Amino acid sequence: MIDDAALRAWFCEEVLPHEAMLTQFIRRNWPVSADIDDLRQEIYERMVIGVRNELPRNVKYYLYAVARNHLINRAQHERVVSFELVADMTMKEDAFDHPAPEPNLIARDELRRAQVGLDNLPPRCREVVRLRKVDGLSTAETATHLGISVDTVEKQLTLGMRALVDFMLGGAGRISRPGRSHRKIGRG
Repeated sequence: MIDDAALRAWFCEEVLPHEAMLTQFIRRNWPVSADIDDLRQEIYERMVIGVRNELPRNVKYYLYAVARNHLINRAQHERVVSFELVADMTMKEDAFDHPAPEPNLIARDELRRAQVGLDNLPPRCREVVRLRKVDGLSTAETATHLGISVDTVEKQLTLGMRALVDFMLGGAGRISRPGRSHRKIGRG
């Protein structure tokens, strides 16, 4: 059995450098972006439990296998994705090392579209979405940074994300406020 200090050192040196790749993999294969941080932590936990007796030779492939299996199990358990997506994930054995050029082009186009959608949000809404979803600040940190209440951050984030998702799906990206008529998002 590997002692905790050696396991911690191995994790910091061998696993954590792959965190961006793992996050990208989860983001591509899980429909709920709010779950990404929790899923990543669950995958790390499963990895550490799995290597208690022996460290893997190829950390990257072990991480990928654990991540893929965890997402498949969670999807089947929660029934949040179709079986076709689960089957597709099981066939992507080399997804970490050899991304196809076409998905890269599509991802760049989606990123550009997301930037346009983000730019079209009202200023406060845009800043809240950027701080929470791009910069990764917590709700409390965002509230402190902007000098607004946590409740306001949550409301602005909800409105902004709904408008951004609508825009990304080909809609007009309108902000819908309860009790008010729809208004087109935009500056000014």
